Amino acid sequence: MREGPTLGRSAGATDTGRRRRRNEDSYVCEPPLFAIADGMGGAQAGEVASRLAATVLAEGGPGGTTGDGEARVEALIREANRRVFQRSHEDAAMSGMGTTMTVALVNAEAGTIAFGHVGDSRAYRVRDGRLEQLTDDHSLVGELVRSGKISPEEAESHPQRAVITRALGTEPDVDVDTFTIETLPADLYLLCSDGLTDMLRDREILAVLEGARDLDAAARRLVEAANSSGGDDNITVVVFEIAAAASEETMRLPAVAPAVELDDDEDTLSGLERVRAVDTTAISAEELKRYVEPEPADGASVAAAAAPRGRERRRRSVLPLVLLVLLLVVLAVLVAWGLYR
Repeated sequence: MREGPTLGRSAGATDTGRRRRRNEDSYVCEPPLFAIADGMGGAQAGEVASRLAATVLAEGGPGGTTGDGEARVEALIREANRRVFQRSHEDAAMSGMGTTMTVALVNAEAGTIAFGHVGDSRAYRVRDGRLEQLTDDHSLVGELVRSGKISPEEAESHPQRAVITRALGTEPDVDVDTFTIETLPADLYLLCSDGLTDMLRDREILAVLEGARDLDAAARRLVEAANSSGGDDNITVVVFEIAAAASEETMRLPAVAPAVELDDDEDTLSGLERVRAVDTTAISAEELKRYVEPEPADGASVAAAAAPRGRERRRRSVLPLVLLVLLLVVLAVLVAWGLYR
């Protein structure tokens, strides 16, 4: 093994948030393998989907999967997709469930990290005092930002920011983004669900990471900060660092964080209104095209171009009313004519 940077400490934390009754997030913190999964689906389906996916990674840890680097990460994610999809078709109560997944596999000997990514959970790197997002969000607003339809600032409050364009388990196959980056000593990496990034801006995340005394405290403070900002969704973070030498301590935490289930009568909303949080939903590639393709020649807006079926439904709903009015007019004329005679 080469002398130089190696994997250092790692930590993870997850919380239900202040507006949710269940935690549909799961994470893996099993060095050198790290992952985040954010489930979606009715009832307990999202929780089941994320835990199925996380369990695949925990089982397929060191030595459990053939291949290396990106090939290994992609194989793990595809197996997770297969299991979630299979379960959703075997159990009617789980139909339509899915999950995001962002995975990092550290190769200390090569000084690299292989990433695999599906959905809108994110991977970040802190280097030289800068926070850099490494993954692209597979979401509607992410596509709209990249296509120039909306600005990053508009994306933060977009009404459809919970719509994702890729997810594990919704189709028999899944398109996985993979890439590899080189590491440097003192690099810090963060994997997180959108329950964190929807509540905190990048500069706030960076301030917490740089101000914490250790990674365990950093993970807990990120969760606390997201809850203090509203806690609209489940919040999950995994942080790990690249140390300067192999002799530095490595701290391993539990591989799959348990999702805490709450009693129906237990109030965990901390004084906030019981407002239903926005649920994540997935759309197909065909539906996505309606939003990101070029504007119509007449300059209609993206929203107008994306809603022809809504206008058609409105026209159809008006037609019966028009016919009814005409019928009443005809009847009135006939009655009046009969009375006149």
